[in-house]
Amino acid sequence: MADLGKVDRAFFEQYIYPNLGADRDDVALGPRHGVDFGVVDLGTGGDGSDTVVALATDPLSLTPELGFERAAWFAVHVVLSDVAVSGLPPTHLAVDFNLPPEITDEEFATVWETFDREARRFDVSVVTGHTARYSGCQYPWVGGATTLAVGDRADLVRPDGARPGDRVLATKGPAVEAAGFMVTLFEDQVDLPDKTIATAKERFYDMSPVEDALVASAAGDVSAMHDATEGGVHGALVEMARAGGVRFDVERDAFPMLPGVEAACEFFGIDPWASTSEGTLLLTVSPEDAGDVLSALDDADVPAADVGAVREGDGVYVDGERVEHPEVDPSWAVFAEFADRRD
Repeated sequence: MADLGKVDRAFFEQYIYPNLGADRDDVALGPRHGVDFGVVDLGTGGDGSDTVVALATDPLSLTPELGFERAAWFAVHVVLSDVAVSGLPPTHLAVDFNLPPEITDEEFATVWETFDREARRFDVSVVTGHTARYSGCQYPWVGGATTLAVGDRADLVRPDGARPGDRVLATKGPAVEAAGFMVTLFEDQVDLPDKTIATAKERFYDMSPVEDALVASAAGDVSAMHDATEGGVHGALVEMARAGGVRFDVERDAFPMLPGVEAACEFFGIDPWASTSEGTLLLTVSPEDAGDVLSALDDADVPAADVGAVREGDGVYVDGERVEHPEVDPSWAVFAEFADRRD
């Protein structure tokens, strides 16, 4: 297991995957390494509909230096995103706050009002939770949340659904989170021109794939979706291809690259293609519908491009060369380094 970040595939398969509790028939999709969500099959209702629940659990992080409204916006979008890539709109949310003693009532009110605003925006109801201050809890990790999406089985986009012949699409490009989050947080330590810093900070509110996923899945025949978090674009591509048992051939120059990202990654000394990029959505789409999906994303002001193809085989090839999963996201060490400087 890596010192920082998610467990790797070997750790998952040795320690976690063999120990998943009861083997229930209603679990249509259980835990897999690199897969965003699970699925429970609720069966056929009296009206003949087949209902499923997609659900995912994520840690809650709040970084006070961002300001509590901005920190809460990012936190709620992170917990909604893993279910949004199921193609089913998020519907319900359970939230656990284990808060540090120093958070004030007013600061928490800002956090919770932001959660409420964003939940209402996506028609999500909070159905249960837990909120408390505890000694020993500290920022940024302040709890966890589970998001559910209740919908029709026919609308579900499975993470292992990529098919040979599909087109590979990408929104926003690499390192959106690495650039937008770290430049915003460590602005006083970033030695770049003021205009470049301002441009990189504009990436902060690009750090959500929720709208991307909902727009894309409604616009055409989307076979798989995945957000490019830890391990970045390269890691997400490998996870998608592995889940579907297929090969991806993509072209690096075809990806969008948002303003400020390259300069920020160069300053921090990180590979943008291996660095976390919450907000970047990777998806596979039937070739007949790829144009419609791209048009819908464009209408929603989401930068997106056709970056390659799904083929028979295995692995991910970028400009003809095979790439492997980064395993360790380089932005974690840089984040720790700059946080230590601030302390």
